[in-house]
Amino acid sequence: MADKLNRRIMLKNLGLGAGILSISSFSGVIASELSTSQTSSEHSSLSGKIKHSVCRWCYQDIPLDRFAKACAKMGIVAIDLLKPSEWETVEKEGLVCSMATDDFASITEGFNDPSNHQKLQEQYKGLIKKASEHKIKNVICFSGNRNGMDEETGIKNCVSGLSPLLDYAEKHQVNLVMELLNSKVDHPDYMCDHTAWGVKLAESLNKSNFKLLYDIYHMQIMEGDVIRTIRENHQFINHYHTGGVPGRHEINDSQELNYPAIIQAIYDTGFNGYVAQEFIPTYEDKLAALKEGIEICDI
Repeated sequence: MADKLNRRIMLKNLGLGAGILSISSFSGVIASELSTSQTSSEHSSLSGKIKHSVCRWCYQDIPLDRFAKACAKMGIVAIDLLKPSEWETVEKEGLVCSMATDDFASITEGFNDPSNHQKLQEQYKGLIKKASEHKIKNVICFSGNRNGMDEETGIKNCVSGLSPLLDYAEKHQVNLVMELLNSKVDHPDYMCDHTAWGVKLAESLNKSNFKLLYDIYHMQIMEGDVIRTIRENHQFINHYHTGGVPGRHEINDSQELNYPAIIQAIYDTGFNGYVAQEFIPTYEDKLAALKEGIEICDI
């Protein structure tokens, strides 16, 4: 694994060893300095400042129980984008579902289309109730595609469709989280494709349990200026996804984003939610790629 770690990690760990304890650069700080909710002695190199998660779909070829065990061992505390049938499997390993979903959640057919509202509201109420019973705080949702709709109408329609659902979710202590996705490469015609649009929707809804999922990969493609955007809009964001640009692969020096600086900026806003890895690994050892990503995103 060490030969794959990028220069940023090596420099960071060397600095940690010199500045905090005179130990090997990869041994980490002592267990008493770690967050007991995130780490244990076997993965004590993590600082505990970041709540690490990972998106399940990137590792579908690894059985979920085995994947959950591996995640727990490396210090990951949650798994993203799990369906109700998968929650208990990860809970058995001491992990949580950090972002709930189900088969009906559609990127293309979302809340910007009033013809979807009744069906989506019924389906989401069922998912919200199940999430609440498992103490899952976040449920993902999507704007849907434009299909010729102007952005103001899209916001108005989303407000109409989401408002009653947010009232229901609030009673169950659940957040609805809309993901920002790029419409340039991966999701043509998706409406919530810029931070400004998502923020305007959040302001229009004016509900504390509606937040944005800021996907760093997607927003780098659409608008760039990632750190300043996060600093100026962090109050509307409660979840982050990672991914290398271009290609959506590992987040090391093979791509253009400076993830250590981005994660530091996120942490400096006071963020206490999850940062979930959502890159498609190219390494033969996919878990090694994931471990590298976690270490890059630790502070």
